[in-house]
Formats: sequence, C-alpha cells, structure tokens
Amino acid sequence: MTTVQIAPEAPGAPVTAAATGFRLAARRFRHNTLAVIGLGVVVVIVLFCFVGPFVYPTDQVHTQLSEANLGPSDAHLLGTDAVGHDVLGRLMYGGRVSLLVGIAAGVLATVVGTLWGSVAGYLGGWVDAVMMRIVDAGIAIPALFILLVISAITTPGVAGLVVILGLVSWLVPSRLIRAETLTLKNRDYVLTLRAIGGSHARAIGKHLLPNSVSTIVVAATFQVADAILLVAYVSYLGLGVQPPATDWGGMLSAGLTAAYSGRWWLILPPGLAVILVVCALNAVGDGLRDAFDVRGR
Repeated sequence: MTTVQIAPEAPGAPVTAAATGFRLAARRFRHNTLAVIGLGVVVVIVLFCFVGPFVYPTDQVHTQLSEANLGPSDAHLLGTDAVGHDVLGRLMYGGRVSLLVGIAAGVLATVVGTLWGSVAGYLGGWVDAVMMRIVDAGIAIPALFILLVISAITTPGVAGLVVILGLVSWLVPSRLIRAETLTLKNRDYVLTLRAIGGSHARAIGKHLLPNSVSTIVVAATFQVADAILLVAYVSYLGLGVQPPATDWGGMLSAGLTAAYSGRWWLILPPGLAVILVVCALNAVGDGLRDAFDVRGR
C-alpha cells in the first residue's frame, strides 16, 4: 500500500477566505489613524493601571492624615486626597477596578446578547417575537435607573458590579446579532445543513456565530466603553465599590467638593482618565466597524 504524503503549503499558496478577510480588515484598521491612536491610548492606560503600581508603589489602604490634601510635589506627583492617599497611585488602583469591571461587564453583556440574538434570529416566528419584545421592554427602562435601584437595595462589590452591569447592558448587542443572524440563516451553507438534518445548535454554533464574529467584536468594544461609563456614573453617586477600594467614578465623587477649594488634582486626573479611555475605545470600535464593513472594500 502506497502512502501519499501531502506537501506543506508553499509560501505563495492561497489562504482561506476567512484568513483573507481578517487580513484585509487588519490592513484597513492600520490605515485608520484615529483608530490606531485610540488603540495606543488604551494600551498605555492598561499598562499605567496594571504595571504602574509596581513602578510607583503607594499605600492605598491605610490613612495618613498628616499628609492630607497636599499639592503636587516630588514626593506626591499628583498630590494627596483628604485621607492622605497618593492621588497618582490611587488613579492607578482606581483605573484597575474601572477597567476590570468595564471589560468583564462588556464581555458578559456581549456573550448574553449574542446568544439571545442568535437564537431569536435563527428560530424566528413567535419565538423571535416574544424574545425581542422582552428586549424592547428592557431597552425602554433606563439602565442607570435599574442600577440605582439595585445599588440602593444592596452594596455590590466588584463581582456584583460586573454581573449587574452585564445583565443591564446585553440588550443592544442582542439586537445587532439578531439582525446579523437574519441575513446569515438564509445562506446556502445553513440551508444545506438544515436540509440534511443538522441540529439548530450546530447551525448556530458552527456557522452563524463564527460568521458574525466581526459584529460581535465591534459590539464588545462599544459595550466595554459603555460599561466603564456606567461604573463611573454609579460610583460618582456613591453606590459603587466601597472604600478602601475605589474607581475613577468614586475618585470624582470624593474630589468634587475639594475642587471648589482649588484642589484640582483630586478631580481633573480621574475625569481625564474616563474621557480618554472611553473616547479611545469608541475610536477603536469605529475603526473595527469600518475595517470589517465589506461594503467599504
């Protein structure tokens, strides 16, 4: 019996359509200057929050009232707050909480919305009608109002904030994925799978979701930005993580009254951090949306 050996692909061998699509998307993304700058800002902020505490260690647990409300100096580059915490170090630790909660909540919202929207769009009929009416009812209620009610009932920690934000933010991604599913479920490869008796779960998991990855990635990027803003809103109202933990919204809330006394270093840095990271993520999301938009190719 003769063994046939398959030679490895030559450097010039053709690549799959999916690989070609992602390569074209990456090329289009690199040519979007604003999106590249946004990605660079996100990387810098992530390094600042997660690597910065090792380079610039500070005590963010114990109070030091003898060093309270000091202005920027060589010892404290951004001054200190009302209990003596170094503001620069607190900005790093607060950013770590804001980013962790925002990313985790954004991913959770995208996962839940993707599953809900793909099932609704694929099954159609009365199932789609009922599922999407639930989504419409949820969108009609402001997410911030739901967060305030839940936060007034309980005091959420980091994990609690992730779950709460994720469960109030999945509605918009579900509508996006449903719309994508409605266009994909009538493609030949899906119809063929259904004709040969393939299960609904296989059609969704093996065909619809992989071909919706561009929409999912773009939705996740915007959801992370929205989650970071929601964390800032809730914490600004004093309903976020509790001291000694903090986030950028909590720093804004704590520094608001001090700003009227001229202590700008308590409110300007966290405010700029929130604006920068949200604008950068929105720029990345816009860049990804344009990169994956086949109508622009």
